Amino acid sequence: MPTRKRPTLLLTRPHEDARRFLATMGDWPAVISPVMRIEPVAHDGAMLRDAAGLVFTSGHAVASAGPGRGRPAICVGGRTADIARAAGFDVAEGAGRADSLLPLIRAAAVPLVHPHGRHVARALPVPGIVVYDQVPQPLNATARALLAGDAPVIAPVFSPRSADLLSQAVADARAPLWLVAISDAARAAFHSRAARVETACRPDGQAMRDAIRRIARQEQS
Repeated sequence: MPTRKRPTLLLTRPHEDARRFLATMGDWPAVISPVMRIEPVAHDGAMLRDAAGLVFTSGHAVASAGPGRGRPAICVGGRTADIARAAGFDVAEGAGRADSLLPLIRAAAVPLVHPHGRHVARALPVPGIVVYDQVPQPLNATARALLAGDAPVIAPVFSPRSADLLSQAVADARAPLWLVAISDAARAAFHSRAARVETACRPDGQAMRDAIRRIARQEQS
């Protein structure tokens, strides 16, 4: 029997993040249409440059803190940790979830500051400062045409914010939507109907790739 065509991925992360993730998926068919864009906002840059230590829950916040200069940085997961190391920070890495940072925060030897986006999944017990906004964007014409078809569409969501925005954007979709969520929180933030739902076993890129392949195999089985 011929192998069925893989369902198309609808990648709604910001462009750079979406392209990086797609490059790890081989030749999987995909449409990239971000549901939000990252925009820097005015903030007290001196507070971050002078901070003894930082907490980063997104790689988008790292540049706002200036050169690392060997300062300690607690990072939510691997990608953010890589960005912080490249900026010169001495990194302690969490397990991909905000709650995994709490023991690291309690054990920190210096005061910490948390630069973050305007929308956060969870507040942390350290002073925070908003350094960027996650501004909603409408789906592009290619994504709208994909969702107007009959074939299943796999939609990975990597945060509660993106899940919420996507659920608004696909409320009238005709295509069967298969949601792949990076966490229970992201899954709960999706309020539209999904024909199938899969949640990654860990909040990281490899687990998301595994979850996408699992949900695709369900169609072929």
